[in-house]
Amino acid sequence: MISGNTLSRSMAILALCLCASLAIAADPAPTPPAPPLSEREYELLKLFADALDQIERNHAEPVDRRQLIEAAVRGMVGKLDPYSAFVAPDEMEKFRRGVESEFGGLGVQVAIEEGQFIVSYPLVGTPAFRAGLAPGDAILKINGQETKGRSLDEASALLKGPIGSPAKLVVRHKAGGKEDEVVLNREVIRLETAIGNHRGADDNWEFFIDAERKIGYIRLTSFSRHTAEELQAALSVLQKRGLKGLVLDLRFNPGGLVSAAVEVSDLFLEKGRIVSTEGRSAKPRVWEAKSPGSFAGFPLAVLVNRYSASASEIVAAALQDNARATLIGERTYGKGSVQSIIELEEGKSALKLTTSYYHRPSGQKIHRRPGEPEEGEWGVRPDAGFEVKLTDVESTALIRWRRERDEQSSRNPANADAPAAPDDKQLEKALDFIRGKLGEKPQPPGP
Repeated sequence: MISGNTLSRSMAILALCLCASLAIAADPAPTPPAPPLSEREYELLKLFADALDQIERNHAEPVDRRQLIEAAVRGMVGKLDPYSAFVAPDEMEKFRRGVESEFGGLGVQVAIEEGQFIVSYPLVGTPAFRAGLAPGDAILKINGQETKGRSLDEASALLKGPIGSPAKLVVRHKAGGKEDEVVLNREVIRLETAIGNHRGADDNWEFFIDAERKIGYIRLTSFSRHTAEELQAALSVLQKRGLKGLVLDLRFNPGGLVSAAVEVSDLFLEKGRIVSTEGRSAKPRVWEAKSPGSFAGFPLAVLVNRYSASASEIVAAALQDNARATLIGERTYGKGSVQSIIELEEGKSALKLTTSYYHRPSGQKIHRRPGEPEEGEWGVRPDAGFEVKLTDVESTALIRWRRERDEQSSRNPANADAPAAPDDKQLEKALDFIRGKLGEKPQPPGP
């Protein structure tokens, strides 16, 4: 039985819950006005308030209300779907960096060997790269603090800081063993998302995979707010050099921003629907292609596999349904739900909430709901006659080799012990398709 004081306290907590609900409903997300609470809904909110009150007052150990509320929110969101989530205040910075593919720092990836920070890869064009840091160099001190014995998280925290702030490093170079003191100013580090087949001697990406036949190759690693801009720049370079055909590689791409997927699709389409969304409460939306700025007039092959998801599937479906590209590889993952970012607590925390689903231009859905059978209509399939499956072993070998290849530069040349190039049957199929469109018989891919 609940006493009068406990009931009053529970009602006060309930009032706070109702106020929070109103604040969320007032957010400019596509949410209809909330109907008045029914007696049943009122009782459920009262249950929550009573439980919170009893835990705070009577648990054997002191409890933190913030932690309890966050746990309750995570529990609610966890009942929805795998893609909805609560982003706590201490997670917001990392969440934003993940969406935008940007972060502040020096542009160096580090590993720990025998307790010491070791440079594994300086990102091309960053402060670390310009300062001459190379793979294998040991970072002994950061702003006077010894690094030996620290964790990777501690290393990351020491390397990051306000944009423009200096970081003084004591570095022991792998080549020769000389120690240097290097002062670097932190910058916004933007991860490249549109990359080529390999880096040239000038450390810029080479986007021709078959220079003799003028066949380009561009791989999109994710969809950030700069992806379309990067892709447009690469296409412009290729076009100036006489582009005749292109392979767009979306394999292993987990997706990203819907807006980036629309922009990327629009670069290849002069007209037609790109994607639409429908949800229970969200207003339906439709995106159409616009002719200006489109790259057309050449055959296009798009590589997809079972790890191509979300924004990758939007692009693949748009280009397939509008007959702009031929899809080669494997059926995609089937992640076609839209997550809206709803800020809470005046932007200190957020809900990533599934509010609608993608529909490809044909009207078919992309999303695979839990329990939906393999033979169901979901994801994006390769065109007829162009399905090329890789085994798990082959896929793993391809990922490892690509990672080694992506990190090669003048500062980080090919490792003699690196694995040999795997047999990429999907890429070979795409190149044979493009060469066939150019009037040539299938041949092995170029270097």
